[in-house]
Amino acid sequence: MTYKGRLLLNAPFDWLMNAGFDIITIFPEMFSAYLGESILKRAAQKGLLDVKLFNPRDFTTDKHRTVDDYPYGGGAGMVMKVEPIYKALDSIKADGRDRLTIMMSPQGKQYTQGMAESLSREARRVVIICGRYEGIDERVRESLVDEEISIGDYVLTGGELAALVIIDSVARLVPGVLGDDDSVKEESFSWGLLDYPHYTRPPEFMGMKVPDVLLSGNHKTIWKSRRREAIKRTLLKRPDLLEKVSLSREDIEILNELGSNRNAAESRGEEDESDTCN
Repeated sequence: MTYKGRLLLNAPFDWLMNAGFDIITIFPEMFSAYLGESILKRAAQKGLLDVKLFNPRDFTTDKHRTVDDYPYGGGAGMVMKVEPIYKALDSIKADGRDRLTIMMSPQGKQYTQGMAESLSREARRVVIICGRYEGIDERVRESLVDEEISIGDYVLTGGELAALVIIDSVARLVPGVLGDDDSVKEESFSWGLLDYPHYTRPPEFMGMKVPDVLLSGNHKTIWKSRRREAIKRTLLKRPDLLEKVSLSREDIEILNELGSNRNAAESRGEEDESDTCN
C-alpha cells in the first residue's frame, strides 16, 4: 500500500483559510494513527485540516527502495539521501502552489506558541521533512529548506513526533477546529501567561474544595480571579514569560502585591499560601 500523496480523510478544503501540510516521512503510518483520532480527525472531516503523506521510498529507483547510505568521511550511523527527498519535493510542488518548506532539526529555531500562531495564518501549504538515522544530507538543508525548527533541546529517533507537535499546535488554532474557539485565547502561552487552575464536579473531593469564587456565578469576579491565578502561576513557575507579555495596570498591581507577599513569606522562611483562588 502506497502512502504517496494519500489524503488522510477526504473532505473539501479551503487552501487559504485552513491548515494544509505535506509531510515527507519514511513512517507515514505514525501520522495516520494520531491524525485519525479525536479533534484532528473531525477537523479533517470538516475540511479544516488537510495532511498528505509522501514516503521518500516511493521516489527511489533501486529494488531495495534505499533512502539512506553510509556517511562520507566515516562515522557512526547512516545518512538520509538527498535524491529521494528532492524528488518527493518536486512531486509535491508539481501542482504549482507555493510552499513553505520546513525541516525538523535540533539546529533549528526553538518552536513557540507564537510560531504556531504564525503558521496557522500561513497562506502557503507547509511541507515538513522528517529526518531519521544520523541525519539528512546537508544539501537538503542548503538548497531545499526555507526554515529549520526544533521542538526542544533533546534527541528523538526521528522528526515524525516533532512534525505532529507542529500539526497539532497549528490545527487547533484554526477557527472551528475546537468546539469553543474562545478556549484557545485563554490557554497557557496564548495570552502570554501560564493557564489558571481548572476545576469540575464534584465541588468537594477528599476535603479539597473548589474555590468559592468559581461557584459564585459572577463572571466578572471569576475572570479577575482567574487572571490573578494565571499571573501568580507565571510568576512562580515561568517568570521569564512576564518579560515578554503586555500587562495592564491591574496586572502590574497584582504582580506587585504577589511580589510583596512572596518577599514577606521568604523573609519568614515560609511558602506563600495566602493567594489561592478564593
